[in-house]
Amino acid sequence: MMSQDGEKRILVVDDEPDVTELVEYKLRQAGFRVATINDPLLIMGRAREFQPDLIILDIMMPELSGIQICRMLRADPSMCDIPIVFLTARGEAEDRVKGLETGADDYIGKPFDSRELLLRVSAVLRRMERPSSDEPGNTLLISNVMLDVEKHRLTLSGTPVELTATEFKLLRLLMERKGRVQSREHLLVNVWNYEADIETRTVDTHIRRLREKLGPEAGIIETVRGVGYRAVDGH
Repeated sequence: MMSQDGEKRILVVDDEPDVTELVEYKLRQAGFRVATINDPLLIMGRAREFQPDLIILDIMMPELSGIQICRMLRADPSMCDIPIVFLTARGEAEDRVKGLETGADDYIGKPFDSRELLLRVSAVLRRMERPSSDEPGNTLLISNVMLDVEKHRLTLSGTPVELTATEFKLLRLLMERKGRVQSREHLLVNVWNYEADIETRTVDTHIRRLREKLGPEAGIIETVRGVGYRAVDGH
């Protein structure tokens, strides 16, 4: 679900008004349309009304945590593909991993640098961009896994499987470079658009989620110990 007016919409959810005001100010400066929520219980109705292209979501909130909200959004067919970026306190490494496993696309540590905030938001939104129409019928196939690049769709033995934008880009890169090992650092640069000093557990968590969705075809993603991952013919 992407906005049609060309102006990207971002919904910011945090129980601290100071945080939402700062994030809103920085995003508006960068040309985004922004809505904010300080009461997490209002998230589902506001998200349906605002139709955001991306949601920035605090993890630690009273009554309803960011993890719970992420699960709710991923379970809703009308909002399951909205990219989610978590705000996390610096010491919450396990919460970051849990958030990525729940279906978030990325995280930003608090206190955050405004340049990093804009970098990560822009990177996630770029991953949502659909391929241009000059790639008609661009289909990747390994074993029973078929990735239709133009339609942004994954099917397993003909059955559609929902992927987030990040999962799709990660699987596409591995399938396009079938048989070639992709290091974690290389994947961070090419999928997340980050320099390679970002935490590599982000890659491992997304690979684990991707394998779960591939189910019986999970074997097409092979781990190369100490290096990274590669796509191979399933066994």
